[in-house]
Amino acid sequence: MKVSDLKANKNVDEIVLKIVEKSEPRKVTRRYGGTATVCDLVGEDADGNKVQITLWNDEIDKVEINQMIKIIDGWVKEWNNQLQISTGRSGRIEKVE
Repeated sequence: MKVSDLKANKNVDEIVLKIVEKSEPRKVTRRYGGTATVCDLVGEDADGNKVQITLWNDEIDKVEINQMIKIIDGWVKEWNNQLQISTGRSGRIEKVE
């Protein structure tokens, strides 16, 4: 799958991206109480198309700039007219060598 194939509110079976930007993690208050840590990144596919990635909690430390990752069973949503990928409830991130 490539960035051009992504559609809001749809699953991402598998996508490989190079991390080109990573913001500082920040704390947010969850809707139903408690806090979480969230981090925004930008990933680029083999065609040079970019997409925003949102990582939560333990996922954040698994990813660094210039690293290739694979998101498996992720989720796409639209936020501020921009598509974002996350692992959702059941997805995962793997490093690609």
